[in-house]
Amino acid sequence: MQSVTQQFLHRLTVQTRGQGLTDISREIAAVLAAEGAGDGLLTVFIRHTSASLTIQENADPDVRTDLLSAFDRLAPEDAPYVHTIEGPDDMPAHIKTALTDTSLSVPVEGGRMVLGTWQGLYLFEHRARPHRREIVLHFLGTARG
Repeated sequence: MQSVTQQFLHRLTVQTRGQGLTDISREIAAVLAAEGAGDGLLTVFIRHTSASLTIQENADPDVRTDLLSAFDRLAPEDAPYVHTIEGPDDMPAHIKTALTDTSLSVPVEGGRMVLGTWQGLYLFEHRARPHRREIVLHFLGTARG
């Protein structure tokens, strides 16, 4: 049986609550299912410079709490930044994005992301106030058959 090549782009809008990690695994899984993805590679890209993407533990919420604390120590709001026009949380947000990822590549098998048992895909909001973030999904592979 010959497999059919499939490619699609999908834009996903996520409303954040302010600084923190938002699990977007279910939303992405729903897109893969709706598009009939089979086996291939999913690229997940966030179109922002003050929020990022990460794959992290999805079982113990203390991991996310500790990550936020660690990143706040790495890029504190009260440091003497030159770029301050957008508020005290903006430059630290840019630094945190530079330390993480704006895109991730995730293998897909049988229409499902091949993540580890305790892994989830997260939007990592680095700004203090809520934002609407746009994520672009690009799948290249086979159609589910």
